[in-house]
Amino acid sequence: MESFEQLAVQYQPMIHKIINSLNIYKNIDEFYQTGLIALWEAQQSFKEEKGSFSGFAYSTIKGRILNQLTMEKKQEERMVYPEEAYWEMVEDHPTDLISDLIMTYGKNLSERETKWLIKACFNGLSIKEIAKSEHISISAVKNWRSDARNKLREQLLI
Repeated sequence: MESFEQLAVQYQPMIHKIINSLNIYKNIDEFYQTGLIALWEAQQSFKEEKGSFSGFAYSTIKGRILNQLTMEKKQEERMVYPEEAYWEMVEDHPTDLISDLIMTYGKNLSERETKWLIKACFNGLSIKEIAKSEHISISAVKNWRSDARNKLREQLLI
């Protein structure tokens, strides 16, 4: 059989025809690359006694591109892309957002519970790391956490 480079040149129109027949207009280069990969796989797995290579290549390429379309559609459905207006409203200062959240929901929290909230939720520290940074026992931090959660739960239910 021919080298893959020769095959790629020969079957380039077929790959573009499949892409056009599926009405693909976004990410054409990615789908073309998928077509080339499918062509290479078709070359590797083709058995001459089963029929012509061009039919086998066509079905392999089209099937692989359809699979990629399906995967991209699923991903697009699962992803949420906020409107442009959202990004214009979001400020560049995350510390302002944190302080606003604490001011809103953390009104009833003690100083220690507020420390736990900031260090655990916003800084991503574990209980052990908080205990070490505050020079206290792990059980004390767990108590702060428990009290803060209970107060926040009560406030959210109101």
